[in-house]
Amino acid sequence: MAGELADFEEFVQASLPGLLRYGHALTGNPHDAADLVQSVLEKIGARWTHVQRKTGDPLAYIRRSMANAHISRWRRTRRENLVADVPEPPVVTPDDPFEHEPLWQALRELPPRQRAVIVLRYYEGLSETEIARSLGISPGTVKSQASKAMTSLRMKIAGGREVR
Repeated sequence: MAGELADFEEFVQASLPGLLRYGHALTGNPHDAADLVQSVLEKIGARWTHVQRKTGDPLAYIRRSMANAHISRWRRTRRENLVADVPEPPVVTPDDPFEHEPLWQALRELPPRQRAVIVLRYYEGLSETEIARSLGISPGTVKSQASKAMTSLRMKIAGGREVR
């Protein structure tokens, strides 16, 4: 058991910066990214030997788990909740340095799967095959999601006019 724990700790130390970057690109801010990474690593840590044995690439498995967890959280928070009283206004937090960056704003507006494909392809530098394996989708879906996302990003950055 101690050896398995040491393996997991080494894996986390080696891959944590990349997972945090991926989480930041998925969620749009570093705080939610850290929460996402922590919750996924908690679940994976309890099943580390199983994950290593059953998956060929634990990092791809964790990325897929992060994308799935992010999509699930997004679906839960997207629902409308009716309340009897108007809630207090939210506490103002300091601006994210990328808040007014047009590319980050446009990336934040993409649907979760398109955002995950773009982040893995252009931010993490994975191939279409690696992305498909990571997200559990076909390479054709990766290509179509990337194409739709790039078209959407071009339109949003160009302000609605056609850009090639």
